[in-house]
Amino acid sequence: MSILVINAGSSSLKFGLFDAAARQTLATGLIDWRGDPRQAELVLHRSESAPLRSRESVSDHRTAVLHAVNQLARLPGAHGAAAVAVTLVGHRVVHGGTRFQEPIRIDSNVKAEIAQLAELAPLHNPAALEAIEAAESALPHVPHVAVFDTAFFATLGPRAYVYPAPYTWFREGGIRRFGFHGISHAFCASRAAELMGRPLTALRLIVCHLGNGCSASALCAGRAVQTSMGFTPLDGLMMGTRCGWLDPGILLHLQRRHNLSVDQLDHALNHESGLLGISGVSSDYRHVKAAADQGNDRARLALAIFADRIRATIGAYAVLLGGVDAIVFTAGIGEHAADLRAAVCEGLQILGLHLDADRNAACTPDADIASADSPGRILVIRTQEELMIAREARRILPVSRYN
Repeated sequence: MSILVINAGSSSLKFGLFDAAARQTLATGLIDWRGDPRQAELVLHRSESAPLRSRESVSDHRTAVLHAVNQLARLPGAHGAAAVAVTLVGHRVVHGGTRFQEPIRIDSNVKAEIAQLAELAPLHNPAALEAIEAAESALPHVPHVAVFDTAFFATLGPRAYVYPAPYTWFREGGIRRFGFHGISHAFCASRAAELMGRPLTALRLIVCHLGNGCSASALCAGRAVQTSMGFTPLDGLMMGTRCGWLDPGILLHLQRRHNLSVDQLDHALNHESGLLGISGVSSDYRHVKAAADQGNDRARLALAIFADRIRATIGAYAVLLGGVDAIVFTAGIGEHAADLRAAVCEGLQILGLHLDADRNAACTPDADIASADSPGRILVIRTQEELMIAREARRILPVSRYN
């Protein structure tokens, strides 16, 4: 028996195969069709084996799911047999609103409610629905469970989730902070406790999920008390193409003086801002860093603002928590960009966080890169969202329930 996990991005699909207890990763994969959909790359990783690579024609998430299921079933030996014997499928869904604060078995009503929330996560919820329906077609006789990125932040109190706007917006319109990347934040918090050899309930943690999308969270005893993303994934830290925190008066000014439409503003804030908007080079941190190293002043400015905003958020969250036992860097940039980690940690000594430069430069996740005498720890953790989804799906639908 095994658990299949489907994680649909806007133009990509991550997937994973896990044992029935959600303890062992059997295989993970990625299909990315952001370039030429007729030649999408499928990369399949197996434990202790070289990755398998192929080119597939992918037009949408439906065909991507079918390629993923077929490729897993073709794996040699026990892994292929496990793929054929899938007994549970877990799906990542970005936005669950206030309705979904726990994983839930998917039925027609659940899919309808996910669709209603698509307006708040237009790049992700529709993709998740398409992937769910494809997986249901491929595996119609097993339970499918939705695991929501917003669910981890259900513990936020009203001091964190109510915006200082007219209260009727919240009471009647449902305008509030939701938070995102919750699956990653939850996994990294649990892994941090393991690395530190301390119970999660005794820790004050700040988790920085830094990829093309970025978010930070303040966690006390394993529960989220604040997070940077808000009503939508546009809020908070500066990102690859998203602006993060922005004076709302700027939008009013642009509408009044330049007659920009809502759609124009939406596109600019979501697709033309962040690292791309400032640098003019790319939304990819690596490309911006390369340009900065070659003397590009705008690229240097973009990296400086990026680090400053992360550092300022860590400082604010440390005060909110009354101190910090560890900060965690995770996701593509957080796990791999030693220079960014060094820039963010500059000045955090006042919080008892002392970076070891050599450890940082040589780091391979999972690792502690703080100096030996640092009161607080600085951790780099490889996020494993698919594994966390498998565990969450199994938690609400254990094997004994459907075997």
